[in-house]
Amino acid sequence: MVQAVSSYKLEEAAVTPRAKPRSNWGAWLGRRSLGWLLPVALLGLWTLITEKGWAPPQLLPAPRLVLDTIIDLAKSGELLTNYAISLARVTAGFFVGAVLGALIGTGMGLSRRFEQYVYPLFNALSQVPVLGWLPLAMMVFGIGEELKIVIIAQASLVPVAINVLSGIRRVPVQYLEVARVFEYSRGQLLRRVLFPATVPSLFVGIRYGLTLAWLSLVTVELLASSEGLGFLIVWGRQLFQLDLVLAAIISVGVVGLLLDKGLAALESRLLRWRQEANFGTNQARVS
Repeated sequence: MVQAVSSYKLEEAAVTPRAKPRSNWGAWLGRRSLGWLLPVALLGLWTLITEKGWAPPQLLPAPRLVLDTIIDLAKSGELLTNYAISLARVTAGFFVGAVLGALIGTGMGLSRRFEQYVYPLFNALSQVPVLGWLPLAMMVFGIGEELKIVIIAQASLVPVAINVLSGIRRVPVQYLEVARVFEYSRGQLLRRVLFPATVPSLFVGIRYGLTLAWLSLVTVELLASSEGLGFLIVWGRQLFQLDLVLAAIISVGVVGLLLDKGLAALESRLLRWRQEANFGTNQARVS
């Protein structure tokens, strides 16, 4: 009897999640501060180099000057205007690319024949970088907004399609067998089985696609634009104002980081049901 009770307690302890220890503010701040060590060290080195005069101001402006430039751009409204232009471009292009990528990936995932026809050419075209497509796209679409949207859509289409295809291919066979027992139609199979199981892979593709879309936007704005954050970098180089160049580069990095962190938070919130479902399944197995 004692052995049975002990065995039950051990099994219950193995399945029941451990209670989280009380938050330790010192440890929490320590973990949070680790990611800031390298940026702070680089900022300190940058400040030291400029204050000691080891690099001329024409080649490396002081951090304070770059900060003042960012503040001046914000006060004049120029920074906000270029922010809005770049975000509008990346939103439109990424939406088109993500939708097309999801459709192509779903088609290849559901039909082996469609995959055999499409995937070889799709894979070959995806190997061409953005700069390789830019001259041809400029000849076809000019240097207007259509060019930016097409380049951004092409950059974000590939990772979304590949990850959707991979997600459908990794759907457990048990899910398909259950759908077959319930005699799901193709639409019900897609809506109730394949799509929920593919959501994690879809989010991976969306995050990667958005990163590539943002990088492609800056690239195309560097070469063919008179507005946007990428244009600010070119404008600063033409004026030989490296403080403006660094201010624009920092702005590009901040926006890219915020977009990625925002998608990560959204992914964690939307996929919380999977963790709860897994925990409920473990409890059901124990009972």
